[in-house]
Amino acid sequence: MPHPDPQPPGDEWSSARPGVGVGVLVVHQGLMLLGKRRGAHGAGHWAPPGGRLEFGEALEDCARRELAEETGLTASHLELGPYTNDVFAADGAAAQHFLTVYVVARGPQGTPRNLEPEKCEGWAWFGWDALPAPLFLPMQNLRRIGWRPGGL
Repeated sequence: MPHPDPQPPGDEWSSARPGVGVGVLVVHQGLMLLGKRRGAHGAGHWAPPGGRLEFGEALEDCARRELAEETGLTASHLELGPYTNDVFAADGAAAQHFLTVYVVARGPQGTPRNLEPEKCEGWAWFGWDALPAPLFLPMQNLRRIGWRPGGL
């Protein structure tokens, strides 16, 4: 059955739809890479590299792009991971809803650099059982579903 309004009337229609985010879980030597977020969305919370999936972009390509843009790293192996359904309450800004798809990146090449200092305070490595607080909502939800990356 076709959607009753195949022509979206404008931004108000599309902004009410969930977005797709891609989180890159960089796993190396038993640790995971996280950065402390800056900006309006999730400021002060720890999160992996990642961002919005662009139109027509493959998940793995998005993960490669975001990893390179934010940290300067490349990975020798990418594998699709779990997903989380993340509804951010209106906290001085508009409520947001994202489906976050995770890509596990192994064999990182290079040293993480903070290439977007306006969006991240810096990168650090953490054990899965010693993740910092507060965690960004998608990471909280990832832990809530009980997922653990192999090798951590």
